[in-house]
Amino acid sequence: MESFNYKNGRYTLYWTAVYIIVIVLLAAVLMQLYEGGYVSAWFGSFIIALVALMLMSVPRKIVVTEQTLQIRCLLDITEIKLSEISSVRAVSRKDMRWKLPIFGSVGFFGYFGKFIDFRRFRMVGIYATEWGNFVEIRTIYEDTYYVSCHERDRLIALLQQRCNIE
Repeated sequence: MESFNYKNGRYTLYWTAVYIIVIVLLAAVLMQLYEGGYVSAWFGSFIIALVALMLMSVPRKIVVTEQTLQIRCLLDITEIKLSEISSVRAVSRKDMRWKLPIFGSVGFFGYFGKFIDFRRFRMVGIYATEWGNFVEIRTIYEDTYYVSCHERDRLIALLQQRCNIE
């Protein structure tokens, strides 16, 4: 079993701080404008639920076992059988430009969730804590996943060896 840890990038930490400051400022403004009203309560409840959902989905580690690739988040595990992986390759930041979130996080503790690839018009899964060092993993079912990994060359070599692909 091989393990690859995620590391937060500088911009991820910067954007997380910006999001937190904006949320706190909006909450303070709403508390002043709508003292004890429904708007403040709904905003507070929505933000707490959204932050909790995002925190539970932050990717922490990539684990390659004998039969699966696991992308472990705080409370979720995405498993891909190695026998179903058809290709693995390194991807540059430039190739990631046309991916926009449908359901996920952009910069708030990372980049993860379901994104749409406007270049190819398809849904992809992204699990990254920095916007760089991407590895594209495609399955035989045409599912595509992007993970960030500081040791991406070692991850690619390991997956190619275990999946018998070039």
